[in-house]
Amino acid sequence: MPVELVIFDIGNVLIEWNPERFYDAEIGQTRRESMFAAVDLHGMNDQLDRGADFREIVYALADENPDWRDEIRMWHDRWTDIAGPTIDHSVRLLRALRSKGVPVQALSNFGIGSFAVAEAKWPYLKEFDRRHISGYMKRIKPEPEIYEMVEESCGFAPAGILFVDDRPANTAVAEARGWQTHLFDGPEGWADRLVAEGLLDRAEAS
Repeated sequence: MPVELVIFDIGNVLIEWNPERFYDAEIGQTRRESMFAAVDLHGMNDQLDRGADFREIVYALADENPDWRDEIRMWHDRWTDIAGPTIDHSVRLLRALRSKGVPVQALSNFGIGSFAVAEAKWPYLKEFDRRHISGYMKRIKPEPEIYEMVEESCGFAPAGILFVDDRPANTAVAEARGWQTHLFDGPEGWADRLVAEGLLDRAEAS
């Protein structure tokens, strides 16, 4: 079936997401490894992605781990330093699709508070036709329910959806539901896929 809707993940597709890199630069790799071994920061972030209050959850975990209090609070206080930078070529592809009249939506694991911060810093996050953000949906990828919710609200048949995400577990569930998928490993490969699908020509995808 021809592609009728393109759905973008955000983290590591449009915006780089590598908290370890930030902490390596701030406190050194050795201390960062010790902190991540002692504190489940990614588990905390999963709570945010399910809709928990941004500051409350981060600060509560910081208070529970006084040896790392200041470092954990950075997850909230310096979030736009932890996230990013923009993957510029991916943003160009988003805009090229929209300029061709291709419907483009987002499906991302993202907290309510952190997404508000993100869209203030990166206004292109407001350019989607529709945004499916896990914090509001109270489900996260790769839970099948979140894909079902997208299907119910996006207005397109699953077979007509092309979904790009950087995590195999996320694309696998989408494929099982009949979506077309692309596992993102860089914007060049994503550009090639969009050209192959006839959605963009080579110049538009550059």
